Amino acid sequence: MELNQITLPVKEMGIAVNFYLRLGFTQIVDTPHYARFSCPNGNSTFSLSLESGEFENSSVIYFEHENLDELCTELSQKGFQFEQLPRAQRYLWKEAILKDPSGNKIKLYWAGENRLNPPWKVEKRV
Repeated sequence: MELNQITLPVKEMGIAVNFYLRLGFTQIVDTPHYARFSCPNGNSTFSLSLESGEFENSSVIYFEHENLDELCTELSQKGFQFEQLPRAQRYLWKEAILKDPSGNKIKLYWAGENRLNPPWKVEKRV
């Protein structure tokens, strides 16, 4: 299996779409209640779904970028507000944190080899 996409709830579709376009994603589906984007690299997609009621999403969406510091500098210059600028984590990833206009948490990160092969990787289980 391969992960197809993640769908995030949003409060205002137009504002949310603009946010993700400004982050650098390409919109591939556009309706008043649903939008889907492709990532700049690879085949991953994610989508937005308009929610009519109040919601709280405790999920975190991660986007990996090899030049994380440069990306965050560029985004800051575009006016993006970070809750955390790139910082080394104890699990050997470097992460920056921001939220979209609907409050969904986004982590921009670089893990390199440690993403799939951390020093504490478990043996294959059947």
